[in-house]
Amino acid sequence: MAAQAEGRIRIAQQFGIVYLLLNVAQDQKLIEKHGKAAGVDVKVEFVQLSGGSAVNDALLAGNIDIAGAGVGPLFTIWDRTRGRQNVKGVASLGNFPYYLVSNNPAVKTIADFTDKDRIALPAVGVSVQSRVLQLASAQLWGDKDYNRLDRLQVALPHPDATAAIIKGGTEITAHFGNPPFQEQGLAGNPNARIVLKSYDVLGGPSSATVLYATEKFRSENPKTYRAFIAALDEAAKFIAANPEAAADTYLRVTGARTDRNLLLQIIRNPEVQFKTAPENTRVLGEFLHRVGTIKARPESVKDYFFPEAIAASGS
Repeated sequence: MAAQAEGRIRIAQQFGIVYLLLNVAQDQKLIEKHGKAAGVDVKVEFVQLSGGSAVNDALLAGNIDIAGAGVGPLFTIWDRTRGRQNVKGVASLGNFPYYLVSNNPAVKTIADFTDKDRIALPAVGVSVQSRVLQLASAQLWGDKDYNRLDRLQVALPHPDATAAIIKGGTEITAHFGNPPFQEQGLAGNPNARIVLKSYDVLGGPSSATVLYATEKFRSENPKTYRAFIAALDEAAKFIAANPEAAADTYLRVTGARTDRNLLLQIIRNPEVQFKTAPENTRVLGEFLHRVGTIKARPESVKDYFFPEAIAASGS
């Protein structure tokens, strides 16, 4: 696909309040606003996809300019495109604890899963949920068994997986989700409980969902790129100052029928931080390199994020 002139940006997002920065930017036309300030009329397009594999395919096919997915898919594509498209992180969408929730009363820890269980997540072996589960497995059973639970994983969009957890009686007995879906599952089924928290596996708060792009897009569209970063920063400040309005924005932009009080609870959760600097991402990259899933070892966050993202003290 021929290179586009400055002034166009196509952004892929998935499901969940982890994409709230993008929802606010879309609602308030912040990318257009910052583009105009830089003398560029930016045409912004948002694309809805599900799963890191689909997002990575779209980015490499040139169908999108900015990919929104988990840090797991970022490491996969960063590793695959080194020396070629050189895909790197543009920004984090914030720190969010991801919960592995099960409605099977017999499952108290990941060691209790059996062949009768099925764990729903966005993309088997690729999504950040799948990667965190692999890291948790390695911590429990050793690196050689890091993929022990992959055979129980099923790719399913978060809304469908949540419905299965609430309903019960389907083959899906667990869902590694994200906000607000994990909270909906817990609220909707008295048997549902948290089996695993991503922050516990990763050793603290961490950026689970990130935005990334090719080096070509960044270098050929400097004003559009900077307008995008500025829009994200403004959106983060808006959410921090206006949690109620941010919750309304999410409902309006996504058309989701999520309980507003539940959304506010998530936005105000002290473990949730809407910020663009990546935090505590390298632990997953080092693990993926250790077990041979990616060839290159990320020595520092500078290896897989563009400089603008790290200017705000990323890790």
